[in-house]
Amino acid sequence: MVLNNYSYKVSYRDIKYPRVELKTGRVLFVLPFGYNSDNLFEKHKGWIYKKIDFIEDCLDGAKSKGLVERSDEEFKGLIRKAIKGASLNLKVKINKVYFRKMKTKWASLSSLKNLTVNRFMKYLPEYLIGYIIFHELAHVIEKKHNGQFWQIISKRHSDYQKFEKELFEYWFKVSEKVGMQRN
Repeated sequence: MVLNNYSYKVSYRDIKYPRVELKTGRVLFVLPFGYNSDNLFEKHKGWIYKKIDFIEDCLDGAKSKGLVERSDEEFKGLIRKAIKGASLNLKVKINKVYFRKMKTKWASLSSLKNLTVNRFMKYLPEYLIGYIIFHELAHVIEKKHNGQFWQIISKRHSDYQKFEKELFEYWFKVSEKVGMQRN
């Protein structure tokens, strides 16, 4: 389907509330059975177009990004160093660190304070690896991405919006290299 020259998909599922997803460059309307996607588009078209512009800007920015080639051991050493620095800065501790290939995020922190790191992070510049680890460890203090969370982040990274955008650009670049599927 086409939305003002932009293709999108509609997925009907056994859900209660409709939602719009924009993942790695595609618009997906996830709707309860019988729901009309036109209503959802009209309600959120400003947000949708803003996100589409952002994605297109990031796709363009990804073209100039270079990936870092490093060994798994070197990568794990960078992760340990970043965890140590962020832990000291935030005065928090985590339990375990896991490494796995992830399709939708760079890292995550469980409620048990276990950190899972996407193995594909190894292609990122060191400063972005440090930012991701700091971001995840900040979730020990504040679970949600709310104002308090971003206040914690901005104490160390006042220009965190720049980092977030750059991570999105790298997502496209790394996805291209390793063949991650676009959702």
